[in-house]
Amino acid sequence: MHARVVEICRLNAAGQSVPNVFVLPEKKPNPLARNPEDNVGKVFRLHRDPIFKRLVEDPAVLDLVSDLIGPELDCFVSQFIFKNHGALGQPWHQDSYYFAFSTRPQVGVWLAITEATLDNGCLHVMPCSHLEPVHEHVPDRRPHAQYGYTEIVDYDMSKSVPVLMRPGDLLVFHSCLMHRSTDNLSGGIRAAMVWHYTKSGTIDQTREKFGHQNPSHDFMKIERRGAAED
Repeated sequence: MHARVVEICRLNAAGQSVPNVFVLPEKKPNPLARNPEDNVGKVFRLHRDPIFKRLVEDPAVLDLVSDLIGPELDCFVSQFIFKNHGALGQPWHQDSYYFAFSTRPQVGVWLAITEATLDNGCLHVMPCSHLEPVHEHVPDRRPHAQYGYTEIVDYDMSKSVPVLMRPGDLLVFHSCLMHRSTDNLSGGIRAAMVWHYTKSGTIDQTREKFGHQNPSHDFMKIERRGAAED
């Protein structure tokens, strides 16, 4: 997956269109940048690419998600996060704030591609916050804050916990879970592949809520390949 997304970034930098994919540059300059991918924040809309589609439709993953929101599923957003050296973390937020949909909750799946540590900007989560309603989010006012970042400022996050992960670890989370990431202070990347599921038939109401369509959304009906193997 890492090799494929690097290829996509380099093709995009060379002006070669990659169907359906949306490459988002990192706003904060990376002084260690040597290649096009070193200046990329995220690559969206990957779940139709064969390498990533196989992961999104993996029976073992679908079994986990189906237990939570039902058997008929759509994947509607996917992103590879590079989080290069110096990249800012994302403030406290709930994914449901961004998902103005006719059903709730959605389920996020976060796969560690590299190790996620305190130094390179791992996730932090607020236990039991998935039981909260969607809180008010205010714009992230930091210089170089990534496009669309907002944050929750009306909740006590003092009991939050970091989520330290090894490559291959999988985090499954409710779309109302409050979570954030911190800045990457290391010399390397903190890469992750993240995608989200919703019940089939869910209506995207983003335009009604925000006045524009979210360019990262791409609803794809999940095709099951058979029962999960041990």
